[in-house]
Amino acid sequence: MVQKSPIVEVVKKISPAIVSITISKDLPKIRKYYIQPFDDFLGPYGQPIPQYRREGSQKVKIGGGSGFFVSPEGIILTNRHVIVSPNVDYTITTTDEKEYQAEILARDPINDVAIIKVKKAKGRKFPTLELGDSSKAELGEDVIAIGNALGAFRNTVSTGVVSGLSRFITAHDGFSGQAASLRGLIQTDAAINLGNSGGALIDAWGRLIGINTAIVSRSGGSIGIGFAIPANMALNIARNLINSGGVPRGMLGLFPTNLDRDMADAFGLETTKGALVNQVQQDSPAARAGIQHGDIIIQVDDIEIESAQQLRLRVSQMLPGSEVMVTLIRRGKTMQLPVKLGSLNGVAENTPAMQDSVYAMRLSRVDQDVRKRFSIPDGIAGVLVEEVAADSPFAGKLEQLTVILEVNGQSVDSPAAVEAQLKPGMNRLYIWAGGQKGFIVMRL
Repeated sequence: MVQKSPIVEVVKKISPAIVSITISKDLPKIRKYYIQPFDDFLGPYGQPIPQYRREGSQKVKIGGGSGFFVSPEGIILTNRHVIVSPNVDYTITTTDEKEYQAEILARDPINDVAIIKVKKAKGRKFPTLELGDSSKAELGEDVIAIGNALGAFRNTVSTGVVSGLSRFITAHDGFSGQAASLRGLIQTDAAINLGNSGGALIDAWGRLIGINTAIVSRSGGSIGIGFAIPANMALNIARNLINSGGVPRGMLGLFPTNLDRDMADAFGLETTKGALVNQVQQDSPAARAGIQHGDIIIQVDDIEIESAQQLRLRVSQMLPGSEVMVTLIRRGKTMQLPVKLGSLNGVAENTPAMQDSVYAMRLSRVDQDVRKRFSIPDGIAGVLVEEVAADSPFAGKLEQLTVILEVNGQSVDSPAAVEAQLKPGMNRLYIWAGGQKGFIVMRL
């Protein structure tokens, strides 16, 4: 008897929980026909002229991806960038080739997580994946990626190892071209191709440890650098989206930056690990706790902080209102300060659209209240960027808490003024961020 690889048995176990997602939309059906031109005296002449007529509509596939069941009732976890719009049709195909229509429950654009649910399953109970602990993933650990490669090859299996942990990237959606900043990702060399987005990353025992979500590639195909959202993070987001319609995110209320070697030397530090506090917002949790600009945060509770990105990620994963112990270095001395976290107010996309929204950005007029809350100097007048959704064309261009001073050479003082000055094509924005003024350009 030929002995088979253990991977074969793992794949058999997990495959029934994996689904392919097809996105389609009703589009006009156009029929092409020809008419023959006539001359009143000479009769027919010249070439037939093409004409077009709409004859009903037809369902056209416009995209797709992968997902997996997280409950027997048909709830499916996938990527937000797979679930592109509530105004299209989603068809789920299971490994036994049965098809079901699905509806959107919630989407979180910040972390690229979406939840959909089978509409009518006639009492069927769906198989689910065994959950692993993504916080225990280690470099070199064997992993399996499985999904709907290229939207055509269902249950495509690839294997590899964990190549990196806690990665931070800016991912561009291949469907819309928009960008999102993703944090704390698992890196793997298991092949992830277009259509694999939303599929499962599995450990050698068949346990879920991640959602395949992005690749680095010049061609669009896998070159062995792929990324997955850790399962612990994704499932926590999913629970919050289902239970409360939002994702509670902790907030310190400060602007951190990374330390380079020169900066570390200037502060008398032996390493570049930690997050340097550039600015503290007035009346923020950090300000009330006594954190100051120039402090280097090196630990939050028992979690060591190596970078500004890690600090943002760790704090955003904590519950607003919880008290944490922040360990920092101030003028060469290590000290600890208790901080009661505020809230970033992360809201799911199944809630009403944000007020004063322009191109999926939440904007606010810089009045005295906003100026005080966000420590904006008196000489800065414009419109504050409070939030940039992951599917905004400005994601990756405009940071949160940037002030837009001018759009295409015109001063702006309200969200409506920003919207009025933006135009198709190239736009020029004059902004204030981190105490500095400068220009960015953006093509719409």
